[in-house]
Amino acid sequence: MNPLCSRCNRVVYPTEKVNCLDKYWHKGCFSCEVCKMTLNMKNYKGFEKRPYCNAHYPKTTFTSVADTPENLRLKQQSKMQSQVLYKEEFEKNKGKGFSVVADTPEMQRIKRTQDQISNIKYHEEFEKSRMGGEAASSQPHNPPPGYHQPPSASHNYNYDPAPEPMRQPAAAPPPSGGKRYRAMYDYTAADEDEVSFQDGDMIVDVQQIDEGWMYGRVERTGQQGMLPANYVEPI
Repeated sequence: MNPLCSRCNRVVYPTEKVNCLDKYWHKGCFSCEVCKMTLNMKNYKGFEKRPYCNAHYPKTTFTSVADTPENLRLKQQSKMQSQVLYKEEFEKNKGKGFSVVADTPEMQRIKRTQDQISNIKYHEEFEKSRMGGEAASSQPHNPPPGYHQPPSASHNYNYDPAPEPMRQPAAAPPPSGGKRYRAMYDYTAADEDEVSFQDGDMIVDVQQIDEGWMYGRVERTGQQGMLPANYVEPI
């Protein structure tokens, strides 16, 4: 038996049947509820099992509630009730920590065992500390071997400590031999076997290597090495 059209309540034959929104329609009856524009399966929008076009599809809007005195009173009452419930829950759970553990017989047994272990350890530590203190107090304080107590000034008025030996002055370094040169410019060593110096430094123990290089010691720094001959002048 052929079904009836949801728009015109007439029989819908298979050649013109449209099955949509859990209903049957003629192709010409499947139209928008507002503007009656003919729709198809691609451009329709369903709302409460009725077809609409895109322009007349019902828009869902939020209902605004006016801030009447009665609504404000209900809002304040709900807020106060929430604060009261929060304080009650806080007082109930205060001191219990973040997790509540059931006080079962097994938990009570474990708690008693832990208390006993803690007491035993406390007594052991206390006995050890007491025995150690008694041993330290009973042991005589003997001076270390080789220690001689100096005579007191009240017992020996003629005590005269031995005078300290006089220090000999350090011997002056021997005078440097060889030729002496004065630096005319600053020079920074470019290799490991060279020596750096500044303008005005004294170069001692100078030995000529070739026409361009010498070997000597900078008197200011004590470093020695090769240096360019055109950076110094003889004294």
